[in-house]
Amino acid sequence: MNTIASSDSALFPTARSLSSRTTEKVQSRAVGPDVLRSLAILLVMLVHLPIEATPSLLVDIRTYAWLGVDIFFVLSGFLIGTQLFKEAARTGGVNLKSFYLRRAFRIFPAFFVVLGLYAIFPVLRDAATMQSVWSFATFTVNFDFDPRIGRAFSQAWSLCVEEHFYLVLPLVVLLLHRRISTGWALLVAAAMVIAGMILRYTIWETQVGVLVDANKLRDAFAVYLRDVYYPTYTRLDGLMFGVVLAAARFYSPDLCKRYAPPRVALPTGVALVTAAIVLFSIRGPLEGTNLFLVFQAQLGAVAGFPLISIGIALIFGAMLDLEQVLRRWPIPGAVTVATLSYSLYLTHKSVFHLDTLIFGEESLQGGFGFLIYLATSFAVASVLWFCVERTFLLLRDRVLARSERA
Repeated sequence: MNTIASSDSALFPTARSLSSRTTEKVQSRAVGPDVLRSLAILLVMLVHLPIEATPSLLVDIRTYAWLGVDIFFVLSGFLIGTQLFKEAARTGGVNLKSFYLRRAFRIFPAFFVVLGLYAIFPVLRDAATMQSVWSFATFTVNFDFDPRIGRAFSQAWSLCVEEHFYLVLPLVVLLLHRRISTGWALLVAAAMVIAGMILRYTIWETQVGVLVDANKLRDAFAVYLRDVYYPTYTRLDGLMFGVVLAAARFYSPDLCKRYAPPRVALPTGVALVTAAIVLFSIRGPLEGTNLFLVFQAQLGAVAGFPLISIGIALIFGAMLDLEQVLRRWPIPGAVTVATLSYSLYLTHKSVFHLDTLIFGEESLQGGFGFLIYLATSFAVASVLWFCVERTFLLLRDRVLARSERA
């Protein structure tokens, strides 16, 4: 990854990004995306860890570790958006074949290897039940994903959202980049935010709220996940604000410097994320049927996601502006964690399940068990990266180079 807007940077770095062949390549990596990507995957790994196996110092953090997914969404929206805007400005269009080919080589090989292992060897599954393999293979599992029916490989829901985004955004940029003004683009973004809030409110009122009123609390939470948390059409905020950030920095950099410098963007972003966490701080139907608690939970589901997304986008923008400062204090291991993040994402739940089979659940509690979890997760992710991801990324580079020469 020679620039932060590389197509390979949407969710995770590429084989090139890990290469240490030259100091120039290592230095060319942007620090901000690596730090946020590393933070995101570590949070995702933490939120999927059973609370009994979570070290006491991390229990409170685990409560909000689901934020890792929202960080990924904003990163993806920004990085893919920037890539497409640059290509459209340079060439007047978007090479759809090249874009989709890059995404396919980047996402499919490791995903289908892990999915195949889940399908063939049930012992690897992190839960006793699993949705149909077909729904995973077609990236539609996040629609009607009911955790009461199947929970294994549940993290794939967010990859489905990403895939739908990869499918649609290049077409939107290709069709509209010369036909829509900045004002209209902002109006469309605002309309999408409002529509998402209305949709989540409606779903809560018609699907979740009736179960809360009936005191069916576990069913209410499962329906919340199925109908509010997982579907693509309710989780567009992070991706959209990532794209908005990309458009603002690419098309109006002077306005960004004037109205959103780091001294403004950073504290504002932190304040917005904090406000969203407050809305989500009472975990809704699982806490009881007190009307105030239910209102808090509903308010979080309706307004929390856009607040989080705007906040993360502002923080990310500030980090990009502070790149030279961040380079002075590099975080050890951030490049490695960021590079392995996709493989970690695909395998960490299965790895912990295998750890419990090998070491026993009682051995995985506390700090020592957490270290075992980290060590085994990174070991498996490294194998998947070197054997599958890296191989197909190198193959992709050769295929694209041959296609460009033709």
